[in-house]
Amino acid sequence: MKQHEAVIIALEKLGGIATLGDLNIETMKIKECEWKTKTPFASIRRIVQMNEEIYKIKPGLYSLKKYQKKNEANGILVETTKNKNSEEVKSFNHSYYQGMITIIGNLKKFKTYLPNQDKNKKFIEKSLDDLRTIKEIPHFTYQKLVQRSSTIDVIWFNSRLMDETLLMPTSFFEVEHSTDIQNSLLKFNDLQDFAARMIIVADDSRKREFDTKIKSSAFNEIRNKVEFLEYEALTKMYEYTLEEQVFKTRL
Repeated sequence: MKQHEAVIIALEKLGGIATLGDLNIETMKIKECEWKTKTPFASIRRIVQMNEEIYKIKPGLYSLKKYQKKNEANGILVETTKNKNSEEVKSFNHSYYQGMITIIGNLKKFKTYLPNQDKNKKFIEKSLDDLRTIKEIPHFTYQKLVQRSSTIDVIWFNSRLMDETLLMPTSFFEVEHSTDIQNSLLKFNDLQDFAARMIIVADDSRKREFDTKIKSSAFNEIRNKVEFLEYEALTKMYEYTLEEQVFKTRL
C-alpha cells in the first residue's frame, strides 16, 4: 500500500476529519504500509498538505474534500477574512481549542474540568462533556473563589496525597478568540494565591494586546505568573503529546 493511500484510509476511519496528531496515530496502525523512514510523521504532514483529496481547515486540522459540505453544515468552517468574525467560526474555534487543552490534560494524567455551560459544545465531533473527566468543579477552597474559577475555560487538577478526592488546580486556561483578554486577567488576578499556571490561549495576532494589558498596574501581582500560548504552539503541543503516547506504547 502506498503511503498516501494509508493516510486516506486512516482519515476515513476517523470520520473524514481529524487533527494531524490523531491522524498520525491512526495511520501508524495500518500494517500494510511500510514507511521506511525515521520520520513518518513528517511524511504524513507532507501528504496532507499536498494531496488533492485533502483540504486544510486550520493549522493541524485536515479533512477529506468529499466531507467539506458535511463539515460546513456542522459549523466546521475554513476561516477566511470574510467569515472570521462570524458566530459560527468564533464558536468553533473556542470549543476546538478547549477540547485540545482538555485532551492534553487527560493524556498528562490530570483531572480536567470545563464549565457546564460549554459541555454540549464540540471538539470536532466529540462532545466536550465526554472529554472532561470532572463534571462538577471540586470544592478546593472558599466557595467564592470556587465559583469564580468555575467559568474558566479549562482547568487541570492534580490529586494530592494519593487521594483522588483531594484535587487542587495546577493550570488555568482561558481561550481568547475574540473576547476581551482583560476579563480573563481579572479572573486570574482573583485566583493569584494559588500555585497554578495561568495561561491565555489566543491567536498570535493578539500577543501585542496581551502584552499591553498585562503591563497595567492592576496586574502587578500576576504579571510574572500569566503566560501567553498561541494557537499554533498549542497545536504542536497536542501533536507532540499524542505522538509521545505512540512511542510509550511501543516501548
